[in-house]
Formats: sequence, structure tokens, C-alpha cells
Amino acid sequence: MKDIIISREVTTLNEQTDAMLVFDRYKDDFNYPLHYHPEYELNYICDCKDATRIVGDSIEQIGEFELCLVGPNLYHDWQKGKCEVVKTSREITTQFVPTLFPKELLSKDIIKPIADLLKRAEHGVLFTAETAQRIEPLLSELAQTKGFEAYLIFQRIMYELAVSPDQRTLASESFQKDNTVFFDARMERIHNFIMQNHNQKVMLTDVAQHLNMAPVTVTRLIKQRTGKSFIDFLNDIRLGFATRMMVDSDMNISEICFSCGFNNISNFNRIFKKRQGLTPTEFRQTFHGTKRVF
Repeated sequence: MKDIIISREVTTLNEQTDAMLVFDRYKDDFNYPLHYHPEYELNYICDCKDATRIVGDSIEQIGEFELCLVGPNLYHDWQKGKCEVVKTSREITTQFVPTLFPKELLSKDIIKPIADLLKRAEHGVLFTAETAQRIEPLLSELAQTKGFEAYLIFQRIMYELAVSPDQRTLASESFQKDNTVFFDARMERIHNFIMQNHNQKVMLTDVAQHLNMAPVTVTRLIKQRTGKSFIDFLNDIRLGFATRMMVDSDMNISEICFSCGFNNISNFNRIFKKRQGLTPTEFRQTFHGTKRVF
């Protein structure tokens, strides 16, 4: 597999005067390098089933219809992967500046669904194929419209996405280290405690005692907010740190395993492959040559 270098894409957007940039194009290959930029990006792709999507530490094959929102400075890429293109695929890419939604606006109740969506986008948000097909006409209209009318269409798109069902985040919780994804104060305390102690032995009773909560409360909050068990949530955070180390450091896989709190290399390999679909070695080869994102 050829080396992949993370590059900072310099867009033509001027944050002081511009709001968004829309590309509607047909292509028969994905040849753009793994990259990041300070703008949000909404990417729609169709007719490229089994291409590979990379968002942070998430690597997955895509379906026939793909719609994904990526937050600022979260690196991402779509590669041909196992896709055998028999016809030209379509891609509609919308990039927009963060200041399009100022903090004063996001604090209003009427905008809360969009505010929550933008927060989730720090880890990348994948929408269902049904949502992608439903939103495509609006994206096509956006690509053909200018001025204030385009802004109104875009706001409708963002709201429709914010309230769409079965969306999910892609990069792990700890991959973006400044993440504060939770809106429940108790859940955020649980999250922060595990983040700070992930490289040590962490038991459910330790978390509950330190935060003065009942173990059943900790378990219930994690399940409600993430859909995961305590152990799966703990492992997800540890894997986020592990994948970031594989990208950013020269530590060997065994060193990374133990430094992230795993105490058994075979267990680490098993959990890693179950989550990523790749072994740690295969994952590192995919990101060979990458550099730290600042």
C-alpha cells in the first residue's frame, strides 16, 4: 500500500467574507490525499460502493449512497478501496466556515439541533443511505443557487440532517483530545475521569467511588449516552489513544498497547480488529508516513 501523507488543504474560502463553497462533480477515481482544513465539510457520494472512507481513526467501506459531515481539522479522505467503478460516481462537497454559526446563534433554543450536530461533527457524523437520498435534491439545488437563497437552502439541509434518524459518529471519543461531546454534566465527569486514567487499571467501582456515584448510575449513564457497556466505553477511549499514537509516534505496537491501559497484547489485537476491521499492524501501514495534526 502506498504511503499516505496528511496535508492541510488550503481552500479558497475567505472566512471574513465567504460562507461556503460547493462542488458538484462527476469523477471516476478518488485521488485526493488524506487531508484536513479548518472548515466543516459535508460530503455526498453515490455510485461508488465499497470505496474506503477515512475519518480520524475510523476506516470503513461505504455503501451505494454516502453522506458524511466532518468537523474542522479532523483529517479525512475517500479512497477507491475495493470499489470497482463501472460508471462515473457523483460527489457533492460543501465546505463552510465555522463562523457561519456564531456562538451567540448556537446558544438559542431554536438552533440547538444544529448546535448538537456541529458538536458531534468533531468526530465525523455518518448519515443513513435513506437520509442521503432524501437530502440529495436539496444538495443539487444548493449547487445551482447563489446568494441568500443558497443560504436558506443550506440552513434547511443542516436542520434536516440534525434531526435525521440513526446517524452515528465515526472517530473514537478520545481521538480528538479536546473533545467535550457530552451534554450531561455527570457523563462528562465520567468521560473526563476515564480519559485521565485510561492508561491505568480502571474498574467500574473506581469510577463510581471517585465521582461519588453508584456503580449502577455510572453504567446506566454510559449506556444511555453511548449505547455501550462500561467495558466497551473504556476500551473505545483506550483505542482512540492507541490509534492516535500509531499515527503520531514511532512507538511499537506492544509499547502502545501497554501505555494505553491494555495488559495483554493478544486481547489488544482482538479488540482493535473487532472495532477497526484491521489489525494494529495493518492500521499503521494504512497511515504510514503521517504527521501530527496541529
